[in-house]
This record gives sequence, C-alpha cells and structure tokens, in this order.
Amino acid sequence: MERIAGWSIRHRALAIGGWLGLVVVALLASAVLSGSSASTDDPGESGAVKRVLREQKNYEPILENVLIQPREDGGGKFMDDPALVKATEDLVAEFDKLPGAVADLRTPLKPGSEQQISKDGRSGLVTFFVAGPNDKMTAHFDSVVAAVDKVADQNKDVRVVQAGDVSLSRAVDDAVKKDFASAERTSLPITLVILLVVFGALVAAAIPLLLAATTVVATFSLIAVVERWVAVNSAVTSMILLIGIAVSVDYSLFYLRREREERAAGRSVAESLHIASRTSGHVVIVSGVTVILCLSGLLLSGLDVFRGLTLGTALVVGLAMIASVTVLPALLAALGHRVDKGRVPWLGKRRTTVAESRGWQKLARAVVNRPKVWGGAAVLALLVMAAPALDMRLQDAAVVNSLPRSAPTVDAAIRMQEAFPGSPTPAKVAVWGVDGGSSDTPEVKAAVDRLHQQIADSDGRLAGPISTVRVDDVLMVRVPLAGSGTDEVSNEALATLRDVALPATLGKVEGIDYAVAGRTAFAEDFKDQLTSRAALVVGFVLVLAFALLLIVFRSLAIPLVSIALNLLSMGAAYGVLTWVFQDGAFSSVLGFTPYGGVAGWLPLFMFVVLFGLSMDYHIFILSRIRERRLAGATTREAVVGGIAASAGVVTSAAVIMTAVFTVFITLSAIENKMMGVGMAVAILIDATIVRGVLLPAAVAMLGERAWTLPGRLNRLNRLPGTSEPSRPAPVAAATGARTD
Repeated sequence: MERIAGWSIRHRALAIGGWLGLVVVALLASAVLSGSSASTDDPGESGAVKRVLREQKNYEPILENVLIQPREDGGGKFMDDPALVKATEDLVAEFDKLPGAVADLRTPLKPGSEQQISKDGRSGLVTFFVAGPNDKMTAHFDSVVAAVDKVADQNKDVRVVQAGDVSLSRAVDDAVKKDFASAERTSLPITLVILLVVFGALVAAAIPLLLAATTVVATFSLIAVVERWVAVNSAVTSMILLIGIAVSVDYSLFYLRREREERAAGRSVAESLHIASRTSGHVVIVSGVTVILCLSGLLLSGLDVFRGLTLGTALVVGLAMIASVTVLPALLAALGHRVDKGRVPWLGKRRTTVAESRGWQKLARAVVNRPKVWGGAAVLALLVMAAPALDMRLQDAAVVNSLPRSAPTVDAAIRMQEAFPGSPTPAKVAVWGVDGGSSDTPEVKAAVDRLHQQIADSDGRLAGPISTVRVDDVLMVRVPLAGSGTDEVSNEALATLRDVALPATLGKVEGIDYAVAGRTAFAEDFKDQLTSRAALVVGFVLVLAFALLLIVFRSLAIPLVSIALNLLSMGAAYGVLTWVFQDGAFSSVLGFTPYGGVAGWLPLFMFVVLFGLSMDYHIFILSRIRERRLAGATTREAVVGGIAASAGVVTSAAVIMTAVFTVFITLSAIENKMMGVGMAVAILIDATIVRGVLLPAAVAMLGERAWTLPGRLNRLNRLPGTSEPSRPAPVAAATGARTD
C-alpha cells in the first residue's frame, strides 16, 4: 500500500488523470457497446416455462383485465345497472375501433359469461389479450390503455380500471425509476451535510463525495456494457447506488482522517500520507476484498438474479477501493494543507483537528474494567432484540402488497383481486409437445376443458375464468389462484394446481409436457431454491471471513470473536426487521401495509452484504488496538486507546452509512423499506453496542490470548530469523515510522 501511495504521490497528475480517464472510457463504452440485455433463467418450473417461450418466434400475448363496478357501495346486480352496462358497451365499442389490437375479448354482456361477473353480482370483468405481431404489441397496448382511459372519463359515476401483465409491470418499473431518482436527489446532499459536520471544511468534505460520484458513474457505465452477457435487474440499481456511496465515503473517510491525524501530530503531508497508506490503506484493501469475496457467496445460490446484483455491487466496491488507495493520496498530495480550506463557521476550527474521543474512552475503560458485566448485558440486549426473528416468515410481497395503494394500477389490482380472486396475476401453465407430440390436439383441448371441473372441486383455491392463447408451438393456459399472489393461500392454490389439477388432466395426455409459471410460482420456486442453498452460502461466507481475519491478525480468537459479534448484531437486525414489517410496528410512520412476512431474498442478502460491510469497523478498530498493543501497551490499555482513537472515524462512517441506508426507507416499495431498516439497524448496532461494549469486553477477557495462535502456528507471529515473538519498537509502532 505504501508503494502504491508513493507512486500516486510522485505521479499525482497521472493518477488523477488516469482515474478520470477510466470514468470517461466507461461512459463512452456504455454508449458504444451497450445493446440488448441478457435474460435471466428463473428457477424450477418457472424457468422451464421461460426457456420454452424463449425458443418460440413470437412473444407471449399480453393478458389484461378491466374492472367495471359502481363507485359507491350497495346497488343491484351488474346486468340490472344501466350505468355498468353502458360503460361495458362503450369499452367494447372503443376496442372495435382498434382493429387487430385486441384478441379473445370476453365481457359480462356475452351469453354464457357468468364467470365474468363477481360472486356478489356487482362487478364485471372484461378480459382480453393484446395482440401482436411482436413489433406492434407495445403500440397496441398503448392504444388499449388510451381506450380504457377514454371510457373511464366518459363514465365518471362508474369505476373503470385496468390491471394485468404489462400494466402491473409498468407500475413496478415506474416505481423503480421514481425511487432511483429520489435516492439520487436525497443521498448525495445528506452525505455532503454529514461530511461538512465531520470535517468542518468544504474542500475536505467534497473529496469523498467527488470520489463517490465518479465511482458510481463508472460502475453504472460498466454495468451497461456487461448487461449484454449478465442480466442486471432494474430493481438493484438503487441498491448499487446507495451501497456505492456508502463504501466510497467510508473508505475515503478512513484514509483522510488518518492523514489529518498524522498532520495534526506535526508530520509533513508526505509523511502523513505514507503512514495513512500503510495503516488505513491496508484496512481499506482488506475490507474491500472481504466485501467482494463475501458477496461472491451469493453466486452459490444458483439464482441468476443474484449474478447481476453480485456483479454490480462488487464493481462499485472494487472501484471505491481502488480510488481510495490511488486517486485519494494523489489528491491529498496535490492539495496539501489546502484540504482544510473553506472552513465552516463554528465547526471548522474544532473539526479540522483530530483528537481522541473522551466519551468513548470512558466507556471503553469502564467496559474493560468489568467486561463480564458489560458484555453480558450487551449480549442479553441483542438476544432480546433478536427474539422476534424466531417467528420470521419468508414471503415475497405481491405487487399489491409491495407498492402503495396510491398507485392507480395497484388500487385497480386490489379491487380486482377482491371481486375476482387471482385475476390480476393468474398462474400461467405452458403446454408443449415432446417426443414428436403436439400441444394442438383434441386430447389437449379436452384436458383443458376438464380443468373447469378441477376448479369447481378445489374448494375455492382455483378460480375462473380460464384464458387460453397459443404462442407458436406452446399453449398458454391462465388459471387464477386464490389469495393475494404470494401468501399462504396462493401457495396452497399453486400446490393444488401443480399436484392435483394438472396431473388429473394434462398429466394424462401423452406426447406433451407442461410447467407452471406466474408470480406465485416464481416466488415459490425462488424461495425453494434459496432455502436449499442458504446453508452453503452462509458456510462459505463464515469460512472465508474466518480465513481472511486469521491471515490479517494472525490470531485464532479475533476471527472467532468477530464472527460471533457479527452474528449477534445480524440476529438483532433480523429481529427488528420481523417486528417492524411482519408484525406491523411503526407501519403508519414508515408508510407501508404489513402483509405478514419478510421478503424471502432479504435475510440472505443482508447477511452477505452486512457481513462484508461490518468488517470495515472490526478491522479498523482492531488494527488501531493492535498498533497500541505492539507498541508495548497492555491489552486493556490498547483496547481503551484503540477505541478512543478510532471513535471519530467509525462514528462518522456509521452515521454516513446509516443515513444513506435510511434513504431506502423513503422509497415506495416495501422491500426497499425493509432493506433500509434492516441495514441501518445493523450498522447502528455494529457502531455502538458491538464497537463500544462487546468488542472491548471480548478482547479484555481474552487478554494476551487475543493475539496468539495455538501451538506451532504461533511461529507466524515471530520475527523472521528469530525465535522471539514480534514486538516492534514502541515509538515505531505508535508513530508509523519504519522499523526496517
């Protein structure tokens, strides 16, 4: 690290210009090389349906629904209400003006369409497919939406609303775009304000923000290029943005604060940078590599959706790490003491000098004097916080649960779900020929007809109306399921369809194969895949973290303690997550409606990301403690000194990272709110209870055993060519001077 920093300091123009050149090249590459994005393969039967449809020449037609019902409660039957009948006739007339845009139109007005009228008789459902060909499907859909809006405007006293395949997908996409824009507008100003408070100078505060902004720009540009080969879900863009800002600022903060600390001790800019590179620079590299390697554990899940997430997050962390140990030293060398320019009134004079924290020093001293009492109380508190997680139910949110009801399409889907269960997001059964067979035979048609009897015998789990459409060689059958789409009722309905209804009908036809997809099926298949691989991912991350910490600190106890503390803080974060979102605490304050579960992908994702990010604090604090211990202090004094010296950096970094993750809570999707609360709580616990109480208590109880390896392995802690344990000279270790 010192050699890298030395090169950057000597060639500062080249280092800074090279970084800016990388950003520009990434931007140009994204404009020139970007093309159609790669598609993901879903797990289980959902993936099988996706693959067979991908092999067809034409796209699957879009199924849309229009709900027509009175705006006020009460009233008579649908067919007896002139306003409802008129609205339906107006809609059919508008569709007739769109030749070739609508196919398989079903309305409550047609004879034999009893299934198009709700059980209470008050609501009607118009279902139809938006027709192709492929190049006209989007235009046809836009025409249909315009027609529905026109009819709604002409019939103000009747509710005419649309929800279906594309309308719901567009609602999600629009929410993601708005969330991304909101995150951009909010995160950077918040970070700048916190940095101004931390550094007390405009120039010093601007440097981490500048590196964060260029890192994020370069990351998104590179992602636009690699999307041709690796699919990156649009929903992860907000995650990559906020994680990128958090780690970029954290890494810059570690480096910049140490450089300031050394300058405050009377050293020159060059000497300060060399010391910062050897200490904080080393911590940044170890932390960054740990985060990236922990994230790679998600690849073991076997889920394509995690590939893009892993790639994007690893890119932004890797670039942040590179910038902080190459460009940052060059910038600081070029600015010199001018980094403290633009002091903020009332803050500048106090913040531009670095001092140990007396408050954290007093707490650390109290903890090391009575480590069992303080440590036991902290462990008990975290176990109490973690208790609700024992009842955590993994359940992905349906669109109607994920987004707020203020979105018109979501409100339409909820009302449609209440009147016609399962119609907004039905199960999609794909039927195709195998071994020379065909899905277009009388036997297949008869089997589909027999599905109606299976629906009648399903005790309400399966519903109507069934819609069928052909996509080249594949027959697509839409079967509405009871429930909200991802709850237990929907899962039971899916099991009935897969295990009972289809084997009794299509399962008896030779020469064909079938599989079930749809939102309910995808959520269930995803959860099954994730559950089956979770132990492998967790084991990989734990073993990897242990090995990295063992190598860095040459201690057996430190890795074990760090892992145990991480698991405790993560368990507490899971408990808060369950209490808030599954049980509904603070739902009105945070602006969401609980649906009785926690997003199935979130706990494992949080585990992997937080395990890497929380190592920042552990490695930084333990490095400062180890410095003092190697300088000749006792373990307890080293703990007190290390905690006090690192308090400013860790507190500032934790405040910034918590503020950035809190931005997630302001976003519209409930999954983002969950992630924001979970990540922010975990970071706060890490930076307070773990850093201030549990870590010093554990190291104090271990004493000298914290810095040793068992048996012959302890030879790794000895100086080369001697039989004595390594004990650098006190002055050298304390000041960072060379001991060659």
